[in-house]
Amino acid sequence: MPEPGLGATFIDLLRDWMLWADWFAIRYLVVFSIGYAALLLLSIPELWNHWRMASDEHLQRLLGSEAVPPISLLVPAHNEEVTIRDSLLSFLTIEYPNLEVVVVNDGSTDRTMQVMVDQFELYQVPPAFSVSVPSKPVKAYYRSRLHSRLLVLDKENGGKADALNAAMNAARHPFVVSVDADTIIEPDALLRLARPFLLYPNIAAVGGTIRVVNSCTVEYGRVTDARVPTTWLVGCQVVEYLRAFLFGRMGWNALGGNLIISGAFGLFRKEYLKAIGGYLTGNVTEDMELTVRLHRYLREKKIPAQLPFIPDPVAWTEVPATTDVLARQRERWQRGLIATLWKHRDMMFNRRYGIIGMLTYPWFIFAEALAPIVELLGWFVLVVGLAIGAIDLEFAYLFLGVGLGFMVLMSIWALILEEVSFKRYRKPGDFWRLLGFCVLEGVGYRQLTLWYRVVAYWNAFRGTETWGRMTRQGIGRPAAGASEV
Repeated sequence: MPEPGLGATFIDLLRDWMLWADWFAIRYLVVFSIGYAALLLLSIPELWNHWRMASDEHLQRLLGSEAVPPISLLVPAHNEEVTIRDSLLSFLTIEYPNLEVVVVNDGSTDRTMQVMVDQFELYQVPPAFSVSVPSKPVKAYYRSRLHSRLLVLDKENGGKADALNAAMNAARHPFVVSVDADTIIEPDALLRLARPFLLYPNIAAVGGTIRVVNSCTVEYGRVTDARVPTTWLVGCQVVEYLRAFLFGRMGWNALGGNLIISGAFGLFRKEYLKAIGGYLTGNVTEDMELTVRLHRYLREKKIPAQLPFIPDPVAWTEVPATTDVLARQRERWQRGLIATLWKHRDMMFNRRYGIIGMLTYPWFIFAEALAPIVELLGWFVLVVGLAIGAIDLEFAYLFLGVGLGFMVLMSIWALILEEVSFKRYRKPGDFWRLLGFCVLEGVGYRQLTLWYRVVAYWNAFRGTETWGRMTRQGIGRPAAGASEV
């Protein structure tokens, strides 16, 4: 039998450990909440400056100008039969003077290729370029009888990164935009995205804003009526996207340390992409890995080029409408984040890489990669500690106030920034619906995605490399299909 008092001693030790763990979690949340608040403050003047430029009445004059850089739009497509027609219509009718659209059918098993053949009257042509970045074999090349801008590649399945490499090989122009096949680009978005290359001499890449197309009215490849979804899962993602783009990336803009250019909408100098070997296959978040590798290349070659984010070029994308699909997407995002940060871990606090190595990279390690583990620890300790009386209610309120209240406040501020700047949602009811989702995101949705991100650690440890599949509702119509997340 255990000695008298042994159980009591164990409980006392457990209480002491839980008290320490809870204080650690609260301090962690406080420190990084202050960091997010700093990003918010930094984003306000950045957003103001970009908003003033976005209203430039002379923007349309660029349409007839030879100064705008020629752009090739790279569109990887895998099992996108539901969305491919509307997406390609939006790409082909973009207001841009010198544009080609390169679509890669990456071994689709549905009717993606047939839909393109039927809708755009494709006919086979011989290749007219050299291969500079390796990719899986391309079976055939097609041109359209209806749209001279369109080039379609039909290749063996190799994943999104491999498809982008094949598209980059076929691209004629020195600037390329990577865009997802389920994305709708606003008519003047490329003009806005290209503007930094005209205003500043040292730009390597530019990222634009991604917004949620679910519940919006789409006609002929255009969002004609932007609406906020009524379902909580999609509505919370609208708030999440607003916060991430309107002050997260805008804040890093002010510091010159953007570490992500979204794979759904980013403009690059092709020469730099080829210099670093194109997109890395086998990585489930190829956009972040490419951006980090590009930062490395520019610093190591002492090229003073920047990778800014600008908020007014907008692309719309469909987000997961079910928890199953959301789980696969967020697990993959977190697993890709872990893999990318681990691969480039020598950048950590490395002065050679400037602001990226000394501030941005450590932030992504401690505030993004480790956040799910610390937050889960906080929740575990809170629940168990309350159950055994090791933590009082004052502690619990402090944890909840910092962990939940602050992020709700940040979401509301992002909503305010949206309302006073670009205001894409114009109906009064949309504002109040978004305000409600700001609260729901912090209570329920956040804990859901927290669990998905924790699962990513286990899958990363096991060496999982799958993408998962995403069921599409279909842009502007209720059909269903399947695609990579």
